[in-house]
Amino acid sequence: MYPDNTIEITATSTISSSDKRVYTVVEVAALLQISKSKAYELCRQGLFKITKIGRSVRIPKLSFDEWLDNQ
Repeated sequence: MYPDNTIEITATSTISSSDKRVYTVVEVAALLQISKSKAYELCRQGLFKITKIGRSVRIPKLSFDEWLDNQ
């Protein structure tokens, strides 16, 4: 079991959420306590930068944090 601010990346290593450089849409939804579909809607509105990797959407932490700080 890991503390709330870490995620498992392999069986032997973890990364702190503060060390992350990008968020997934699911992580943004959890941070904002909104639905996944609403988080996708925010991404489509262009309120913060997004990066698509194949069909996956990633949100740069700095861009998201700047947007959130200005709300």
